[in-house]
Amino acid sequence: MKTVFITGTTTGIGLYTARHMHQLGWEVFAGVYPGEDTSALTADISDRLHLIPVDITQADMVRKAQEQIAQHTNSLDGLVNNAGIALTGPMEFLPIDDIRRQIEVNYIGQVAVTQALLPMIRQAKGRIINVASILGRVVTPFSGAYCASKFAMEAFTDVLRMELRQWHIDVVAIEPTIIQTAIWQKVSEWQAMVLEELPAHAQALYGEQLAIMAQSTVDQQAISVSPQVIADAIDHALCSSKPKTRYTVGQDALILSLAWRFVPDRLRDQIILRRLNLW
Repeated sequence: MKTVFITGTTTGIGLYTARHMHQLGWEVFAGVYPGEDTSALTADISDRLHLIPVDITQADMVRKAQEQIAQHTNSLDGLVNNAGIALTGPMEFLPIDDIRRQIEVNYIGQVAVTQALLPMIRQAKGRIINVASILGRVVTPFSGAYCASKFAMEAFTDVLRMELRQWHIDVVAIEPTIIQTAIWQKVSEWQAMVLEELPAHAQALYGEQLAIMAQSTVDQQAISVSPQVIADAIDHALCSSKPKTRYTVGQDALILSLAWRFVPDRLRDQIILRRLNLW
């Protein structure tokens, strides 16, 4: 029986991936943030799915998660680093603690989980799947901290792919566009809070653009991709005999990927700003 540990499984990509891999017959270790509702995850699920409470920013909880998994298996065929948050705002005024929190969750925590589980992955010659983002290659205004964390995940993925090659461990990046998941509802709520809490002089500088960006986030939900599409890409990354090194998922992600490769920087800036009604 194949085994996989997936972080951030109570909603969105993690939820769909955990249930999908369980349906394929895998033994799934589902990382859940302590206190979150797991009812959608555990409905009609067999004993091949194990809930693993973990805050990936807490070293003791990462260690306990590894110990819990080790009670069931000494090897892992897959690790899906999916947990994440999205904090937005103008870099000029985004609190340093918020930036630190963004990097801690979306990057450092993922590294900590990977370090803890690599011996088990090496034992199985397993695979590491990092849920990055197309915003790990192309940035959008007011998402600087989030983009930085995803750029870091892209670098982490590329470095691991080279360092672990000698053990035949594939390391894959998943680069989705905006998806139908609770994280973007949280982003909308965060954007409203940021706009409200900005000091008067900051509102005068950025208020109009932040309001436009908030509406753009809402509008993009209409063309967002189902989390199942991302789960299917992760399935291929885990199960294919020749997985890709990265999976760019969604039409917007493909367009931005092409822009990143072939369009000069200033023209790319202009295209992105116009697409978001900021130019």
